Amino acid sequence: MTLTIDRRQLLAGMAATLAFSSIGLSRANAATAMRLLWWGSKERSDRTFAAVKAYQAKNPDITIAGESFGWDSYWTRLATQTGGGNAPDLIQMDYRYIFEYARRGALLDMTPYLGKSLKIEDFGPANIDSGKVDNKIYGVSLGVNSFMVVLNTAAWAEAGVEPPHDAMTWEQVGDACAKVTAAKKRRGFYGTADASGGEPALECWLRQRGKALYTTDGKLAFEAKDATEWFDLWGHMRKIGACVPADVQALDQQTLETDMLVTKKAAMSFAHSNQFVAIQGLNKEKLDIVSYPVASADSKPGQYLKPSMLMSVSATSQNKDAAVAFVNYLVEDPEGTKALGVERGVPPSKKIRDLLTPDLDPVSKQVVDYIGRLTPHVGALPPSPPNGAGENAFLLKKIAEEVAFGKTSAQDAGTKFTEQAAANITRG
Repeated sequence: MTLTIDRRQLLAGMAATLAFSSIGLSRANAATAMRLLWWGSKERSDRTFAAVKAYQAKNPDITIAGESFGWDSYWTRLATQTGGGNAPDLIQMDYRYIFEYARRGALLDMTPYLGKSLKIEDFGPANIDSGKVDNKIYGVSLGVNSFMVVLNTAAWAEAGVEPPHDAMTWEQVGDACAKVTAAKKRRGFYGTADASGGEPALECWLRQRGKALYTTDGKLAFEAKDATEWFDLWGHMRKIGACVPADVQALDQQTLETDMLVTKKAAMSFAHSNQFVAIQGLNKEKLDIVSYPVASADSKPGQYLKPSMLMSVSATSQNKDAAVAFVNYLVEDPEGTKALGVERGVPPSKKIRDLLTPDLDPVSKQVVDYIGRLTPHVGALPPSPPNGAGENAFLLKKIAEEVAFGKTSAQDAGTKFTEQAAANITRG
């Protein structure tokens, strides 16, 4: 993996390490000391630390030090630590990257632990397979999720516009968002965030048109004209005033705290369902969830269920058995799963879902309900992304911003994105 780290990222990483690694450090003399790395919001960190604290109380001979970063800084940090021979024992992993890390020998094959200290048989084949690479288990799903559209119900009501609902088309949603903007009930407020730079939104849109991001053999599954039409779609959104302008969207640094809905710039934004609890926690107004817009009433399914994230163990860990035992605690032990709740997604274990649901708060129940009503309408999990695919998410954001700021045309951007995206995965 080729990643660079600039001075700002390094300083941010150092600050985050100091802020998040205090738990367990006073017990440095414990028999087993492990490190856990994850990305996410403060809500996720609070829940993770609660699970770690509970586990350490039951296992006083084990100490787990935690580190947390934002999405982009996280992968830089992980690549740096892994490349430097200092990988954390426990690694929060994404479906996008697990194939690359596993095939480079960075992750532990947990297959031998299955049915022993890793008791995840009740996940079912699909959820177990989501953590497999070349038929070996390199990650354990921490939750099932999908893409979602988040709505500020108060803002839609103020504007007097019926909010989007499941199965609305992109055109219908765009028109509705333009009406919210035109209502001018809030200063500097728009119908929706600009999702042109969001890879999940592009992927969903492509799948609805019978395309995809990548083929099974690791090549691009779309053409320049598809990317051009995607940029044109959002150019139309900007033209009719449906979405925030470029200078406002640029403030979104791909963290929940800078999300357009969270910062009160838009009545609608795009995220993953496991993030809903944290997003609602950052908002005083009531939020709701609906599925992504569709191409047409009879379009192909764009959304799919995926592991929101996985937990992996470093192949170089000196505490492999202890690390796997902690992974099992997070997904199968009632105490650990209650600490995590559904912030990382709906538990793949039916036993755990049934255990958690009665005690879930209303916000968490919204997530479970959303996954329930979405499930009959999803498509298959897409092929594993090829090496180098992680760079393309950042590339899309960069080029989408160029289009939004008027620095390049949609057609040129479509060609540029497709050519550079193809080069990234070839080089990867």
